[in-house]
Amino acid sequence: MAPVDSASGPRIVVLAGPGDSTNIVVHYLAARYGDVVVVQERPQSRWTLARRRARRLGWVTVTGQVLFVAVVMPVLRRRGRARIASVLAESQLDPSPVGAVRSVSSVNAPEAAALLGSLHPDVVVVNGTRIIGAATLNAIACPVVNVHAGITPRYRGVHGGYWALAEGRPDLVGTTVHLVDTGIDTGRVLDRGFFHPGPADSIATYPYLHLACGLPLLAGVVDRLIGTDAASPGQAGTGEAEPGESTLRWHPTVWGYVWRRMRRGVR
Repeated sequence: MAPVDSASGPRIVVLAGPGDSTNIVVHYLAARYGDVVVVQERPQSRWTLARRRARRLGWVTVTGQVLFVAVVMPVLRRRGRARIASVLAESQLDPSPVGAVRSVSSVNAPEAAALLGSLHPDVVVVNGTRIIGAATLNAIACPVVNVHAGITPRYRGVHGGYWALAEGRPDLVGTTVHLVDTGIDTGRVLDRGFFHPGPADSIATYPYLHLACGLPLLAGVVDRLIGTDAASPGQAGTGEAEPGESTLRWHPTVWGYVWRRMRRGVR
């Protein structure tokens, strides 16, 4: 499908945090639909996130997660550079910085709700933000969708593909496009897709595979939502997670990651 003329096409707003994945999503949508408005929240400090998570998981677990993110992930990213570049090239994904963004302190700040309401979008695509509260969602008079790196409802939270492999479920490695509600990846599923990581992949490359799998699904959903496709916006793709199973996933701890890698070969 050729890009839509931004003067007459749908207004698509990307509500996101900073990072490669946001850049990839924005460039992908802009190439297809024309101009995309980016509303970007400032990230929370790692200390704030750690304290909040510790109230739920305890400091021992959170310390292991922080060590994994700070020590193990940088090593895996360096080792995975060639593979990441290959995925980006094969799927024609662009991680280069986007142009102008409209900055807000938080997706839940009153300024964000006011801005989103004033933009009158046709679709809002969420990527990498904190959980969006009811006040902001109620200010958006259009569908709000998310590309989630995992198959919901079973793999909510982060690293869905990794956790599927860790549980011996390679058939559930995939990406979900869903409506956004006030829960964590609990909104109605609009589409799903599945992929098979290769021997060169690891938890550092899976996010790019999730995007390569999920962005065409997102485009199909957006087409249906804005009326350029006659299919129902609620139709799902092939494959379903087991009904009733829904678990919130977190970063692995450094010792959990090492154990699964040594004993099960899960990278």
